Amino acid sequence: MVTNHQEAEGQVVVLKPNHSATWRSNLFALILVSIPSLGAAIGFTLLGAWPILPFAGAELIALFSALYYVNWKLEYRHVLTLKLDEIKIDKGYFAPKRTWVWPRDEAQVNIVEARHDWEAPSVSLNNRDSRVTIGEFLNKDEMQELIKLLRGELPIRSFGSERDMTV
Repeated sequence: MVTNHQEAEGQVVVLKPNHSATWRSNLFALILVSIPSLGAAIGFTLLGAWPILPFAGAELIALFSALYYVNWKLEYRHVLTLKLDEIKIDKGYFAPKRTWVWPRDEAQVNIVEARHDWEAPSVSLNNRDSRVTIGEFLNKDEMQELIKLLRGELPIRSFGSERDMTV
């Protein structure tokens, strides 16, 4: 998902993966699954088949862990702050884990075309010293939206296939 808004210091573009469900809806689904699972396990335990109960608990713990891990991975963000004199790129989950700050006049956009029609192109920002790939989790339409937004803000230095790209 690509969102952008103006702030006093410049334009802020936030790139994040699409969420199919919120954490709250994942917990609701976990509760719905746990009611019949634990109900059956408790019923069998009352009939004397007590080894079923730990397996039902382990199943629910595994499901909770998987839902938590996927939700955590979907909290990943790329935040581009485009000021008049500099560009700041932040990557991280709940807080920036990596940050790059470049003078705006040194920054440029590199676009690598997709190999197939159903893939999204690859976009990276670079300056003289480093190169940062952005939005690799975006789908084709979202990547086109990002390219359109970046075209109005930064110069595009290369556009083509990987073998044509110069850094």
